[in-house]
Amino acid sequence: MFIKPDWPVPHTVKSIYTTRQGGISKAPFNSFNLATHVGDALEDVLANRQQLVDQACLPSEPIWLDQQHTDRAIQLHQSDLNTQVPPSLPQTTPIADASWTQCPGLVSVVMTADCLPILITNQAGTIVSAIHAGWKGLAKGIVSKTVQSFPAEIQQCPEQLIAWIGPAISAKHFEVGRDVYDTFVDQDAASASYFQAEPLVETLSDSVGQKYLADLPGLVKKELNELGVYHVYGGDLCTFALAEDFFSYRRSGKAGRMACLIWIEPNKKS
Repeated sequence: MFIKPDWPVPHTVKSIYTTRQGGISKAPFNSFNLATHVGDALEDVLANRQQLVDQACLPSEPIWLDQQHTDRAIQLHQSDLNTQVPPSLPQTTPIADASWTQCPGLVSVVMTADCLPILITNQAGTIVSAIHAGWKGLAKGIVSKTVQSFPAEIQQCPEQLIAWIGPAISAKHFEVGRDVYDTFVDQDAASASYFQAEPLVETLSDSVGQKYLADLPGLVKKELNELGVYHVYGGDLCTFALAEDFFSYRRSGKAGRMACLIWIEPNKKS
């Protein structure tokens, strides 16, 4: 049900990535779907979320985001827990595609089904962040803007940051058009090396527009390195290829969502 990131972080920093296995949702969301916006039965999603809290021993309910492929990162405060209402009642979910916190016990979370889930912490374990980066958010700079929203003392020591890239669609299965290629290359010509041009397909009328295979994990690693973050792990599991383990929007169209979570373990009182 859970994947534990393999990265060298302080023991007080906890992180997990969920798979599609182990929940109660029915097809095509079978079975551990955690998203309320994809058409799944709400009661099944809420039951899955409660199961996540219980089985992962989370210190609190994750602070879910309304992800809209934005470049917005928000800071989570202790007061965010106090304003949460029971999951069964209407609530306002913040529009953002990344969150970070320095408060022990707050759980930062993003949901994905092909897009990149990225976790960041530092060697001291004093900050944790979860980022959702589809190609649109990546092009808007969601990764850089998240890091740049960290406190100044954290930003000034990027070599102390550690990042993990979770399961996402691999370049082998992520075909994009010329518009996506141009979006990245117009910003930085060096991005061209992360796009592999496919052979043009001739039709009776004309040739189909140029298609590319895009390496999103590679683009993220490049951006993190440019920020001074060189301790980057993961990025080797493909959501499209591993159908038994992961939902994939590109593969299935109608699909559930996995969750990528990170938190600082609160001190346990004796």
